[in-house]
Amino acid sequence: MSTQKEAIRQPADEVEENALRIDKDRSEQIIDALNTDLANAYVLYHQLKKHHWNVEGAEFLDMHLFLEEAYETVEEGADVIAERAQALGGVPIAGPSNQEERATVEFEGEDVYDIRTSLENDLAIYGDIIESMRDHIELTNNLGDYTTEERLREILVGLEEDAHHIEHYLEDDTLVLEEATH
Repeated sequence: MSTQKEAIRQPADEVEENALRIDKDRSEQIIDALNTDLANAYVLYHQLKKHHWNVEGAEFLDMHLFLEEAYETVEEGADVIAERAQALGGVPIAGPSNQEERATVEFEGEDVYDIRTSLENDLAIYGDIIESMRDHIELTNNLGDYTTEERLREILVGLEEDAHHIEHYLEDDTLVLEEATH
């Protein structure tokens, strides 16, 4: 264990100078926001993955595939966020306990719910993440980091599209006959 500490190149809580010429004070603020976005993304990722594993019923296949696409979209966005935090001189949070501590959204827990309840829980997290990301887009713009702003905007598009699809899944119109569900 002691040799690992000696080999540390950058402590997780330190921000280094970056080649992007964004000063350390601004970088620290942006990295802080990005690490919150990263933590939130992984809470959502794990919840979507859980629902992907546990979905049952008449719409199983469609829901199973949608949830897979949704968690892949979240994971791709998380990767972009982490790489941007690193480019700004920071260390993206990576450990599950750090992510849980840092997240502003909460995982629904280990219990399995019906798909409607699961999707309602997902939609609530999407909404919170979307609002937070909009705030972080404004922050990055105000701090003059237009590249991070653009990257977050691109991620936001995917989140909003998936949230809108969930909203459609939660509508009351269905091809499934009521007698098929009893």
